[in-house]
Amino acid sequence: MSNCNSCPSKGSCQKNSETCGVTNNPNNHIKQVIAVMSGKGGVGKSSCTVLLAKELRKRGLEVGIMDADITGPSIPRLMNEVKAKAYGTNDAIEPVVDKDGIKLMSLNFLMEDENQPVIWRGPIVANAVKQFWSDVIWGDLDYLLIDMPPGTGDVALTIMQSMPISGVVMVSTPQPMVSMIVSKAINMCKQMNIPVFGVIENMSYVRCPDCGKQIKLYHNDDTAAFLKNNGLCLLQELPMMESVAMIHKDDDFDAAQQAMIDDFMKPCVDRLLELVNS
Repeated sequence: MSNCNSCPSKGSCQKNSETCGVTNNPNNHIKQVIAVMSGKGGVGKSSCTVLLAKELRKRGLEVGIMDADITGPSIPRLMNEVKAKAYGTNDAIEPVVDKDGIKLMSLNFLMEDENQPVIWRGPIVANAVKQFWSDVIWGDLDYLLIDMPPGTGDVALTIMQSMPISGVVMVSTPQPMVSMIVSKAINMCKQMNIPVFGVIENMSYVRCPDCGKQIKLYHNDDTAAFLKNNGLCLLQELPMMESVAMIHKDDDFDAAQQAMIDDFMKPCVDRLLELVNS
């Protein structure tokens, strides 16, 4: 049985306190847990997780990222922490802390070689993710973002059952095939009684470098229908741009590049926080 008094979702979740599978670490005090999900690989979900975390941190909030994509971890590279290692002490794991003070946990922080494959069956992968919640010393966080793996299988189910998810941000791209697969993830959340805050549409368009015109590769009607059918709002449209691809080198951005990222992420996080706190 869980300890509801130490749970960040106390009073707002749909779990039965007698059967809830959430196990909380008494050393951690995490106010909100937001999963970033897509159901589909290759849509830029990890990049969006990093962009959200960086914007939240700029606002003075304490932020952590849990890389739950055990077999395909991206967070260490995106956060420019490839050489960092997480260390265990007294049955606990200390997360890596980046230059901005964002706490990070990824399986790659525990491996000697990042190119070494993780050849584990589903239950072992799911248990590893559970340990990232129960054994990592996250401490006091305002927001823990979970970079979810693709699909609606073992790991996604384990996270939704064993962690107090406040809600989910879905990441999609404009292609109809992707929207169909993301809809599966949205419906999984509905069946698990976990709210979906909204959708970030990544790689939404290309901006002409000469005139600035937006060049849409797919019809706007597809996105509008996708949002309407799922009853969701659009948090932001992110174009295909070099600044996102090079987010791991944001220290080298000039003022124009940083301003471009801010122009997209500030209103996105404003909308997200409004939904989280409503």
